[in-house]
Amino acid sequence: MNPTKLIDRIFVSRRKQIEKYSANAEEIQENVLRRLVNSASYTEWGKRYDYKNINKYSDFNKVPIQTYENVKEYIDRMRHGEKDILWPGLIKWYAKSSGTTNDKSKFIPVSNEGLHNIHYNGGRDAVALYLGENPKSRFFNGKGLILGGSHSPNYNLKNSLVGDLSAILIQNVNPLVNFIRVPSKKIALLSEFEEKVEKIADSTINKNITNISGVPSWMLAVIKRILEKTGAETLDEVWPGLEVFFHGGVCFTPYREQYKSLIKSDRMHYMETYNASEGFFGLQSSLTDPSLLLMIDYDVFYEFIPLEEFDKENPTIVPLWGVEVGKNYAMVISTSCGLWRYIIGDTVKFTQKNPYKFIITGRTKHFINAFGEELMVDNAEKGLQVACRETGAQVLEYSAAPVFMDANAKCRHQWLIEFSRMPDSVEHFRHVLDKALQSINSDYEAKRHKDITLQELEIIVARPGLFHDWLKQKGKLGGQHKIPRLSNNRENIDSMLGFNQ
Repeated sequence: MNPTKLIDRIFVSRRKQIEKYSANAEEIQENVLRRLVNSASYTEWGKRYDYKNINKYSDFNKVPIQTYENVKEYIDRMRHGEKDILWPGLIKWYAKSSGTTNDKSKFIPVSNEGLHNIHYNGGRDAVALYLGENPKSRFFNGKGLILGGSHSPNYNLKNSLVGDLSAILIQNVNPLVNFIRVPSKKIALLSEFEEKVEKIADSTINKNITNISGVPSWMLAVIKRILEKTGAETLDEVWPGLEVFFHGGVCFTPYREQYKSLIKSDRMHYMETYNASEGFFGLQSSLTDPSLLLMIDYDVFYEFIPLEEFDKENPTIVPLWGVEVGKNYAMVISTSCGLWRYIIGDTVKFTQKNPYKFIITGRTKHFINAFGEELMVDNAEKGLQVACRETGAQVLEYSAAPVFMDANAKCRHQWLIEFSRMPDSVEHFRHVLDKALQSINSDYEAKRHKDITLQELEIIVARPGLFHDWLKQKGKLGGQHKIPRLSNNRENIDSMLGFNQ
């Protein structure tokens, strides 16, 4: 008897609950808001904004929109042991996050309620939805490799602890889960990424791994080390039972072809998750549809700001039931971790309603709009996909930024790209990418018209290991850290170019 078949019975009722997302989204979200507001009504924040008299969504507008800078003072007090500030009680854990690779860190509170009613719910539902999509699964016949981050003891205070979100999840997980996951907690929480990769490889080579979870770029480092150690050509030679990769943190598009070349099994599946330090928000609910299902019954209430109004003093803000399909929004959340009308910095576009499904299009700070072209990360990923397909290339990492004006008074976008497989011609790749971006983004196309505003983009080939070395120099290998894909200034790319020698 396949034990996965037996265990899947536990998830049947949950899948039925998720099916109700289609008809009851507004009611579900209003109930979430009511539950959050009632829970926090006697906190310092709740008293300040009169939470006890908030009875419906229209009452919630009295609470101002927040960024991290707005609530940093409150969070600092919480980290020093003050109770009942943004959320009831004492919050012990804080997820260290920058969102980008700059040096300034954010410390996102992770309450017990947030841990269980948001983050762990997301992990459970990822498995529930996957098993519903793959009834032939043998998921629980082996173990799962979870690649996490580490604690950050240098940031710990007497009354609080800091770590990457993934490390916090591993540290607090139900002990029973440790029977079905690897590596050991001791290895999983190592702070030195290269040492962690080595020990994960050594401790998992002889295990029956059926599923892996993590950030694609960092998991790739583990896979390559395992192949080096075993001499195998593909990962399914080492782990023949491997069937699914739950990935998140960065867009999977640049890595997809590399994973296909390293895992040849026709039983292999890929499912995206949207799990940030601030909360677990979305899951790929279909193996054939890349868009994500918004998880609307966790302890997260969602609001959205149309991206074209994001920098306005008084932008339009709509609840979930007010969004339009095909429009870019900045996401705003309120959660049981004490984040209230908080701008997380991600942008999304809904692909459908009932149920609400979406794609992540980028970051509110990760785009290029130096000349009115409004190039989003989603545009970049799609353009690179076209260029790779037409030139036989594989992109490992990339970053792009504007050149405002060179010695010949020419403006353009400059792309720094590390290829895992070089294109038939870099010049051909450049032309294809530029044409693809014009077909995807009408604003970019208009600015490229006759080379009047923007000249054709430039590509600089990065040396092997450039982006790895740049992150290492900043002490940001592994965990939640990622390369800034698009920047509206040259700070990041100029720093990277200094490493490209």
